[in-house]
Amino acid sequence: MSSAPTFKPFNLALIQLGQVGADKDANLRHARDMIKKAASGEGGTRPKPHLVVLPECFNSLYGHVHFPVYAETISYTPGQPYDIASSQSQTVKMLSAAAKEEGVWLIGGSIPEREAGTGKLYNTATVYSPQGELVAMHRKVHLFDIDIPGKIKFKESETLSAGNTINQFDTGFARIGLGICYDVRFPELAMTNARKGCQVLIYPSAFNTTTGPLHWELLQRARAVDNQVFFAMCSPARDLNQSYHAWGHSMVVDPMGKVIAETEHDEDIVYAQIDPKVFEDARAGIPVTAQRRFDVYPDVSRGL
Repeated sequence: MSSAPTFKPFNLALIQLGQVGADKDANLRHARDMIKKAASGEGGTRPKPHLVVLPECFNSLYGHVHFPVYAETISYTPGQPYDIASSQSQTVKMLSAAAKEEGVWLIGGSIPEREAGTGKLYNTATVYSPQGELVAMHRKVHLFDIDIPGKIKFKESETLSAGNTINQFDTGFARIGLGICYDVRFPELAMTNARKGCQVLIYPSAFNTTTGPLHWELLQRARAVDNQVFFAMCSPARDLNQSYHAWGHSMVVDPMGKVIAETEHDEDIVYAQIDPKVFEDARAGIPVTAQRRFDVYPDVSRGL
């Protein structure tokens, strides 16, 4: 793999999207409006972001019964040019146009994806350059199958298949690693991306009101400190009228484990200035990246 881009300061915006309902067209229109709002720095009152992020399942209701209804075919092959104009995905076309029109990098949250040929369904994040090019895709690797008696039971695997690749993308300011929600509970994914040169890890997510208070902040701070990287998770806003109640609290954590930006549970945009000096100072002062003992234990990223 090529060396990572030089890490430069940049501005990040996480859109904690609300008003997601049964009407996909309405969901996409609202997401587009919020991308415009975020990309402008709310009319210049906030620093204009270089990178904008949407939450998990931003174009649809969240639930295994909903995924087949809202799924779109993307047919993206990494490393090959992608023709946006002939894409079958309504959402991809909107996101590409938004990135290009606003002149920002855009992580398009995640959407239910139907694979051409197999019909398999995935929970999939897509990434766009400021030119509107689709440059990366990540299918959720670890499916959200949990059962906490008396509180929550949820099984994505009832309709979704798991992704099987580790994904990152390069910008002019950083190499950024991708994950989606439940992926955060598996440190191996974050470790591997960090060892492949990612300075920032971003996971569109939708923790709930049971797991959110327990582990949302804890896991982000742990992954940030483990790997001495910036870590961010972008959630939908909480909507008590829907069956799934998102935790919210979209957040950015620095390489020392400090929460540098956060919101509550309503619709909002979280802005953060990403400073490479914090990354450099963390790795110089506590040099765990140079002290690992792969003669004692295995490097989980080796061979990937």
